[in-house]
Amino acid sequence: MSEKRSRAFWPLAIFFSLFVLFLYGPTLTVLVLSFQGPQGGLTFPMNGVSTHWFGVLWQGLGVVDVWAAFGRSFRLGLVVTVLTVVISVLAGLAFRRRFRGSTLLFYTAIASLILPSIAVSLGIALEFRIFDDFVKAYGLGGDGYQSAMGLFSSALGAHLTWTLPFGMLVMFAVFNRFDQAYEEAARDLGATPWQTFRHVVLPIIAPYLVGVALFGFTLSWDEIARTSQAIGGPNTLPLELQGLTTTVTNPAIYALGTLTTAVSFLVIALTLGTGLFLRARRMRGASDAGKGTL
Repeated sequence: MSEKRSRAFWPLAIFFSLFVLFLYGPTLTVLVLSFQGPQGGLTFPMNGVSTHWFGVLWQGLGVVDVWAAFGRSFRLGLVVTVLTVVISVLAGLAFRRRFRGSTLLFYTAIASLILPSIAVSLGIALEFRIFDDFVKAYGLGGDGYQSAMGLFSSALGAHLTWTLPFGMLVMFAVFNRFDQAYEEAARDLGATPWQTFRHVVLPIIAPYLVGVALFGFTLSWDEIARTSQAIGGPNTLPLELQGLTTTVTNPAIYALGTLTTAVSFLVIALTLGTGLFLRARRMRGASDAGKGTL
């Protein structure tokens, strides 16, 4: 027999529905308006339905090289993802045991979560400008030296200040609940530390690594504030998209927004699919091992 809903259910349900509409309404609006007809504008009502503005986007918007910016953001996102996963795992392993200064190091590592993004960006830019002044003052960079700031230097550092704290917090939680009996059993069977990590620890934490990778890519893909002052070179796609809002006056910019959102959802879907595959594989392996002991 089903339990009767309380009087507060419907008001709370309506409130939650309005919250979801407020949260995703702008994205849905951009999605719908990106399919305006050739004579359509930036607002409702729609003047026909077509994929005309995606074709305009494919040909290039003329103001900036959108596809070059897309490639820069994608490559940067991949590098950030790999570094976030590797450093987070190493940090999680290091913090399994207490050591002198571990508490201070922990709070220092996650401090960027509460610092204003623009302050972090300006700080990174200032560090690289000081470094550039030092190199130029002593002639270390040669006559062609311009700046050390770039996509895979200052911008990469800015993105890691945003993605690493999330990845580290996930791995700290994972290793805090990790049963060390698995490692002890592997060592008792003669496994080396690397073999223990490769064949025991890594398969167990693999689904969580997929989650860390998802954090790394999606946070990097959409980042604007921390990149704005620290990139020092050609812009990433979010920065170009922000600039286009003041120059492009047709739904092609909505088509670009729909494309970037689709990439985000595609990455999420692939990540979730990989996580489910790894989990199913681990459960199948555990089931086979259990049958083998009977």
